[in-house]
Amino acid sequence: MFDNFLIHTFHDGNCLQAYKIFGAHFETHEGKKGVRFTTYAPNAKSAQVIGEFNDWGKTPCYMERYNNGGIYTIFVEGVKEFDMYKFRFETPQGDIIDKADPYAYFSELRPGTASKVYNMEGYRWHDSKWLKNRTKNYDRPLNIYEASLGSWKMKHESEGEGDEGEYYSYEELIDQIIPYVKKMGYTHLEVMPLTEFPFDGSWGYQATGFYSATSRYGQPKQLMKFIDACHNEGIGVIMDFVPAHFVKDAHGLHMYDGGFVYDYNDYNRRYSPWDSVYFDLGKNEVRSFLLSSVEFFATYYHIDGFRFDAVSNLIYYEGNKNLGENIGAMEWMKRLNGHMSGYHPTVMMIAEDSTDYPGVTKPVGEHGLGFDYKWDLGWMNDTLQYMEKDPIYRKYHHDLITFSFMYAFSENFILPLSHDEVVHGKKSLLDKMPGDDWQRFANLRLLYAYYMIHPGKKLLFMGSEFAQGLEWRYSYGLEWQLLEIEQHSKTKDYVKDLNYLYKEEK
Repeated sequence: MFDNFLIHTFHDGNCLQAYKIFGAHFETHEGKKGVRFTTYAPNAKSAQVIGEFNDWGKTPCYMERYNNGGIYTIFVEGVKEFDMYKFRFETPQGDIIDKADPYAYFSELRPGTASKVYNMEGYRWHDSKWLKNRTKNYDRPLNIYEASLGSWKMKHESEGEGDEGEYYSYEELIDQIIPYVKKMGYTHLEVMPLTEFPFDGSWGYQATGFYSATSRYGQPKQLMKFIDACHNEGIGVIMDFVPAHFVKDAHGLHMYDGGFVYDYNDYNRRYSPWDSVYFDLGKNEVRSFLLSSVEFFATYYHIDGFRFDAVSNLIYYEGNKNLGENIGAMEWMKRLNGHMSGYHPTVMMIAEDSTDYPGVTKPVGEHGLGFDYKWDLGWMNDTLQYMEKDPIYRKYHHDLITFSFMYAFSENFILPLSHDEVVHGKKSLLDKMPGDDWQRFANLRLLYAYYMIHPGKKLLFMGSEFAQGLEWRYSYGLEWQLLEIEQHSKTKDYVKDLNYLYKEEK
């Protein structure tokens, strides 16, 4: 029934394919067609699967313990694709709780919280040439356009509380964003998290479904088609991934079976400053859960790179050096990067890390963490601080510009002008610039030229290329109407010219 080697590596913290054991899988059992449901719930007194197929538990489907361990499983005849389901547990305290499947491939559209049965097999890819020639871009241009798929353009924008607006689907975006990214001269599209998340305002950084591509934009195979289309136009796809924490929502991973499966047993370690829950990456089963999630997206979605969010919180507890190194999470990162370099040697592993921890992009064998690239947040902070000053005062602060060359070659850096710099009252890049209108645009062009010629790969957040005036708003599309104004359209042309200069000139 199960691959015992996979189960062994799951408990050993080295499993890259835990999704083959857990979740909902189509199966023929004793000549009957149906679905096998399996979950890891070591603290549960009992477990059952509930769903549309048994009237949400009115006809009980109790799961059996596998080998007297923490794994529960059941085969249910007649379950169809897209049927919704959850797991129901009796907790150690005797309570009854319902949970979404941590390994589900697809989820009900929010505000619904059920998992959906989905067949991941059968998509025919057309990107073999792309994959054959793919590298980690050490000796190639790497110029990344960072985007939120939902708010790049919207069919219908939010009209206030209770109205999330209407998004373009994965398939509709093929004809929208891909030609634009290609024409602008970018090499890669980085999408903000696509793992399922309940609250739009978290932008995807507080997830529930670490194997489930968000249903906001369609079905998993539609996302495959979108990535396939990117590859056929010569554009790589990088996905934001959040291994540090997850949401507290009742249907998610928090106190999954009434005990602490994914979270820290220690209350003082458990909760993050974002009102979310930290993964306890000292637990082997949690390590396998997240290792397998990354491998799953690389295998099934042909993702070209992963940008790991909040790595500072994986290096140090709460990202605070004074609280000490997070040894469990550090070991997980080394395992992840070691395994991925072996099994997916051309997939880029990128750390968003604000610490000065040395060796983030050094190989694990050389006492490094094994990432391929690290965001240079020091460069970003210093540069923007410098550019925000009136030019008459800049001569007193040239150290903000020169300091980056003291460490520019100590790691493999990406220079990020990202979404984090144009939200929460920080103003758009254009509005950070001092002076009158003419001076602000001139300063912005100066910033982009400096950014392009400074050592390091490049990343620019959507809208910045045409000098968006407002901060980024997740429930609204970009201000495309600004392109009717000469200063904005010429800024876009200028950025495009810089992109081609970077691609074509050594």
